[in-house]
Amino acid sequence: MISSVLVANRGEIACRVFRTCRELDIRTVAVYSDADENALHARVADAAVRLPGSTPSETYLRGELIVKAALTAGADAVHPGYGFLSENADFARAVLDAGLVWIGPPPEAIEAMASKTRAKELMAAAGVPLLAPLDPDAVTEADLPVLVKAASGGGGRGMRIVRELADLKGELKAASAEAQSAFGDGTVFVEPYVERGRHVEVQIVADTHGTVWAYGTRDCSLQRRHQKVIEEAPAPALAPGVEERLHSAATAAARTITYAGAGTVEFLVSGDDVHFLEMNTRLQVEHPVTEAVFGIDLVALQLGVAEGAPLDGDPPQASGHAVEARLYAEDPAQNWAPQTGTLHRLSVPGIRLDTGYEDGDTIGVHYDAMLAKAVAYAPTRAEAVRRLAGALERATIHGPVTNRDLLVRSLRHEEFTTARMDTAFYERHLADLTTAAPDPYAPLAAALADAHGRSRFGGWRNLPSQPQTKRYASAHGEHEVHYRHTREGLTADGVRVLSAAADLVVLEIDGVRRKFDVTRHGDRVYVNTTALTVLPRFPDPTAQQAPGSLLAPMPGTVARIADGLTTGSAVQAGDPLIWLEAMKMEHKITAPATGTLTALHATPGQQVEVGALLAVVQQEPPL
Repeated sequence: MISSVLVANRGEIACRVFRTCRELDIRTVAVYSDADENALHARVADAAVRLPGSTPSETYLRGELIVKAALTAGADAVHPGYGFLSENADFARAVLDAGLVWIGPPPEAIEAMASKTRAKELMAAAGVPLLAPLDPDAVTEADLPVLVKAASGGGGRGMRIVRELADLKGELKAASAEAQSAFGDGTVFVEPYVERGRHVEVQIVADTHGTVWAYGTRDCSLQRRHQKVIEEAPAPALAPGVEERLHSAATAAARTITYAGAGTVEFLVSGDDVHFLEMNTRLQVEHPVTEAVFGIDLVALQLGVAEGAPLDGDPPQASGHAVEARLYAEDPAQNWAPQTGTLHRLSVPGIRLDTGYEDGDTIGVHYDAMLAKAVAYAPTRAEAVRRLAGALERATIHGPVTNRDLLVRSLRHEEFTTARMDTAFYERHLADLTTAAPDPYAPLAAALADAHGRSRFGGWRNLPSQPQTKRYASAHGEHEVHYRHTREGLTADGVRVLSAAADLVVLEIDGVRRKFDVTRHGDRVYVNTTALTVLPRFPDPTAQQAPGSLLAPMPGTVARIADGLTTGSAVQAGDPLIWLEAMKMEHKITAPATGTLTALHATPGQQVEVGALLAVVQQEPPL
């Protein structure tokens, strides 16, 4: 029997595994980097072991340090979570060689699926339907569009859609460079890209006695940068017979590699066609939706299989529908740029929330930008979707910019509510989903709340005062509002102020009474779901950058610089010049105009803060 589990991971998944361990009276051990010294997963574990360093390569990717930590802390088992070393066969072997229980599939099964190209060969031999890889040197116009994919790793890294033959060579090189940086393996391959395909997967659990269970289906089609954003179970609106074919193929895949434990087999579905994509030999991020509809605990099943227990009887029957949304600290309107800073408040009441953060925690630059997974369950899909959208809309999220508004709009989009979505959903709709009218009265409510707070110390003025002005910035631009102190209190043109307190303002607008909850953290003000930054009354004229300046849009590491780029290089508008890596994603910095690079301050491996000057492009004068 397992008595103590070390989770070789961090954040939300570590906290999730710890929760089941506590329910089963199993002691928990965390590992943490220097950047995670005060992280939630390190705080809630029974014991925690430091991994010196901050970057993943120094800490969570050091298998020998993690095995040593498990032995030092007295753990008798290791759970890998997802990401990092969760699909590393050598790490699994090292855990077993140390006399510890590995809560995962056999190393040989991990190895068989580690390379997507090798996995496809195995699945083809087993009769599992798939897309045949293409020879990159033989791709023609007739083959387009194609998808370039990294042979190792996942999470959308090293993946490119190519629609123009002239772009293929450059995208192969870029994907290989990203894959090498992310996984230490720059091998890539090419396969046909299926337009309007759906990403559907099957959760399987296998024991060590020959039983393999398939737990329904999940749809994960809403993706940004090939990374999942919204997932649900069961997959809606599948053609007749498709679910049975998916279950059959997933079970065959598991049996082919003598699988044991929890895993996921991923497919691309287009109408009646089913194509094997890959097998994830670990627990998936989106596992809670399967847990909800089947009434199971997949982590508990993992622990049972690792202890040698057989799966009992038949798998339970599915009931109802569950939808999960990944809440990210990122700005979808700014090319999904990750955000950092203090998370002052995070509350999504009424539904399941899996997170690795608590109020006051810091969101850093080294790791994934996911704050939490919000999961809603209901008897029907329509009810579950409505419940999740409503919970997110009413959520209190004070801190860095998040994708919350995008999630709410996505869940309410007609293509999603009618189950007609596919993996290109955001390619078609991102502009509309990120262009929304701001609440025009939020800045006024912020100003009135601030005015009330200031007036508490001196009382209301006896005489009418001059109009007061406040300036704020939001995602929609800058706002200037005006109000006045009078004998009756605060007034604003065109709006009746019913009450104004430091945390609540009530206005009557066109005969309708509206409430505005106001919270302030430093120079940031949150009015209902609108985030505002207090601006000085008069702009600072010195806060200017030279035209053509390329500034870091987020804190991160300079991953690489375009080949041959030096001061004096001629560049074309839109040319990729610098790649920044932040929160496990690469962000391309492009030339803002055609001209000459007059300054280059970025160097590979350099750590930069948001707003740092990376380079300057002097635009060519017009002819």
